[in-house]
Amino acid sequence: MKPTTPTDKNARQIPFVDFQYQQSNLENFAGHCAKTSTSKSLRDISRDYFDSEAKHDFLSDAAIFGTLIATAAVPIIAGLSAVIHLCQTLPLY
Repeated sequence: MKPTTPTDKNARQIPFVDFQYQQSNLENFAGHCAKTSTSKSLRDISRDYFDSEAKHDFLSDAAIFGTLIATAAVPIIAGLSAVIHLCQTLPLY
């Protein structure tokens, strides 16, 4: 059954149900659109990528990662240094 909305938007009624709705016929539908014998699996595609292309990008990716880590570490170390300096200047009771 296919529900349809009422024509009046302010009406507080249950939506009208079309009882004459006919579902489409799927008797001849096979469920697949590609041949499984010639298509590659995700594992084969990823293996091909990591065998050939990933090796070339490793050094540049490692350099960028190291730069990001160093950039993030500088403010953290500066903050820790400030906290240590603050703890040293506070009187201990």
